[in-house]
Amino acid sequence: MKTFKLTIEYDGTGYHGWQTQAEDITLQETIEKALTVMTREKIRIAGSGRTDAGVHAYAQVASFKTRAAIPAHGFQAGLNSLLPNDIVIKACEPAKDNFHARFSARNKTYQYRIYNHPLPIAVGRQYAWHIRKNLDVGAMEQAAGHIIGTHDFKSFEGTGSPRDHTVRTLTNATLSKTDDGYVVFNITANGFLRYMVRNLTGTLADVGLGKTSAERFRQILDAKNRKLAGATAPPQGLFLMNVGY
Repeated sequence: MKTFKLTIEYDGTGYHGWQTQAEDITLQETIEKALTVMTREKIRIAGSGRTDAGVHAYAQVASFKTRAAIPAHGFQAGLNSLLPNDIVIKACEPAKDNFHARFSARNKTYQYRIYNHPLPIAVGRQYAWHIRKNLDVGAMEQAAGHIIGTHDFKSFEGTGSPRDHTVRTLTNATLSKTDDGYVVFNITANGFLRYMVRNLTGTLADVGLGKTSAERFRQILDAKNRKLAGATAPPQGLFLMNVGY
């Protein structure tokens, strides 16, 4: 058996998230079917993490094992010829036998994009959350400073998805506004809870809109109560940018 590491870019608009499901089309299932065609084996791939329906990735990582005598470059070329054009295998490389895309990961970086303009956009609307009212990015930056370090993020975990523990360590959380009207939130951590980035973004947007304050944001973090945080930001603005090993 040989182990391979895939780096995958995808537009998640047409998929019901990463993880295989009984009835809906998912990214994992689509890639596994292509690998099965190539290898004539029942291949299961492990992703670095689950992205939700409508979420995109520039560098999702997946691993798989196979007995097939196909080199890494052959897998990359073959998969790109079989997969739909909203999924691209950016790299395929041999990996150590004990490599696992999820369990070997040390950190992940996500980016969330808000289009902050009175008018909506037609081209690119599936890649950003549109907020018409001007956001106070300085206040949002101040609030985001509170989440750097190790904290319990229970207030920002999706309801109905309990984990053994909700403590995570964030090494980066920055916001900036581009000249063309996008507010960009970049965040890096050793792991993320379900909907964590989208729940943080929704609450930061409340700070930017003046609905709450940076100090109140800190109090919400400390309260460990999801009911106190803002609404979940929509999925189309979220991108998985990098997985560190």
